[in-house]
Amino acid sequence: MEHAIVLQPETLGFIKNFPVTNTLLVSWITIIILTVLSFLATWKIKMVPSGLQNLFEVIIDAGYNMVEDLAGSKKARVFFPIVMTFFLFILFSNWLGLLPGFATITFRGEPLLRSVNSDLNMTLALALTSAFLTHAFAIRYLGIFDYLKKWFTLNPIFLFVGILELVGEVTKIVSLSFRLFGNIFAGEVVLATVSSIFAFLIPLPFYFLEIIVGFVQAAVFMMLTLVFMVLLSEKHGAESH
Repeated sequence: MEHAIVLQPETLGFIKNFPVTNTLLVSWITIIILTVLSFLATWKIKMVPSGLQNLFEVIIDAGYNMVEDLAGSKKARVFFPIVMTFFLFILFSNWLGLLPGFATITFRGEPLLRSVNSDLNMTLALALTSAFLTHAFAIRYLGIFDYLKKWFTLNPIFLFVGILELVGEVTKIVSLSFRLFGNIFAGEVVLATVSSIFAFLIPLPFYFLEIIVGFVQAAVFMMLTLVFMVLLSEKHGAESH
């Protein structure tokens, strides 16, 4: 199958006037899987966890401790659900894209399933959501006046610095979206190319590599979002607690 960088996903159909794309379909499947797993893990809470509950508790506990170390106990309770949701959604959507059938099953001549993060529209949406929440939390913790002081001041030197920081906020969105898109799409192309040349065994190391890349990219997006939230919600010269 020939791959090209397609910024617009393939449209499978419409719900009234709302287009349903293959990447949107996979994002819905990812949400359903995460919802079902969460329900199964918390359906019958045991004092001595085992199985799926134990796995989820290990993941949540490790993630929360890391967020608490960076953000402090007070902000961790607010930031953790957001950044962990980013991590789990990106991780599962990346790994779903490695399942057999994503490059072969078609619907009305178009690929039925496509890796969510190989579509720049999806990664840009994630980056915009991350940026919006980051600035929303900054306003919440700093107040609107102190928040605006980060960007605008009567001092011409600091005003120029503030403008540069605003440009930096735009580059953060570009960086988050293109980093995730580029790594996942490149991996998809490599897997498709290798699989079309070698049918057995040779593609396996590349699949293992993409499993690692999928995890790393989810962790990077989570950590960058967390760091941006912590930095932007801190007052200048404030002591960390």
